[in-house]
Parts: sequence; C-alpha cells; structure tokens
Amino acid sequence: MDADNQQERLEAQWIVGFVDGEGSFLISINKNEKMTLGWQVLPEFRVVQHQNDEQILYKIKDYFGFGNVVVNHGDRKEFRVRGSENIKKIISFFKENNLRTSKSKDFEIFCDVVGLMEDGQHLDKQGLLEIASLASNINNKIDRVSRILRDYTPNTHEV
Repeated sequence: MDADNQQERLEAQWIVGFVDGEGSFLISINKNEKMTLGWQVLPEFRVVQHQNDEQILYKIKDYFGFGNVVVNHGDRKEFRVRGSENIKKIISFFKENNLRTSKSKDFEIFCDVVGLMEDGQHLDKQGLLEIASLASNINNKIDRVSRILRDYTPNTHEV
C-alpha cells in the first residue's frame, strides 16, 4: 500500500506518529478581566502543516469528528481542538495510544493542568500559580509564570 492510500484511511498509530512530529499540547494563560482572577487558562491541542498539506488536517478532523482547521500563521494551517469535552476526548485518545517521543512529557503536563482545571484550581490564586508553573514546562514557555507571579506576588519592598 502506498503512502497516499495509508493516509486515506488514517489509523490511530499513524495519527500518534504524526502528532509526535507535528502536534503540540498547549496551555495558554491570557489576561482577561472577565475571569475570576483576571486570567484565562486555555488548554489547546494543535497539529500544524503548510497550507499545501492542509488536506491531512481535514482527515485528522474527520477521524476525531470534532475540532477546526484554521489559519495558524502566514501560509500555515492548523487542526485545533479547544473546549473541555473535546479536550477530554483528545486526552482519552492519547492515553489509549501512547506518544513515543519527548512530546509525551508535554502531554502528561497537559493532562495534569486539565485535571487541575476540572477541580476548579484555575479559579484559585494558588491553583493558578501551580497551573502556570506546570504550563511553563510545556515547550519552555517560562514567560507565563513570570507574568502571573508579578500579579500575585506581594511587594517585598513594603514593610
């Protein structure tokens, strides 16, 4: 069977391999005054490809039955999954079909953060700080922690 035919009928292990190379598990923490603590925590799963290969993103979308294919940046497109119910389905898929690269560490952290959110920890200052600390270990995004710590660390110069 040639490569095109294999991609026509995506299988779980093919998707795992593709995500190991091209996917990412992200935890965005954005300033949002409408949120309880002024910060929004947004877990997101993405697979990015050049627009010339966007058809594979639609095939992945069809496999899962949810998510969106949108512009990522410039000539790149992404398959993106947001929303707690669909994120839970993504987590379930990758727990059943293990990633094989260092991306598995990002996935474990992603799962930890989603678990904390399910427990409402993102609505508590200490929980938000823990989530920010965990999120900083995904794709080396240390800036998230420093922004949130600035907001919640008491001014040490005051007596």
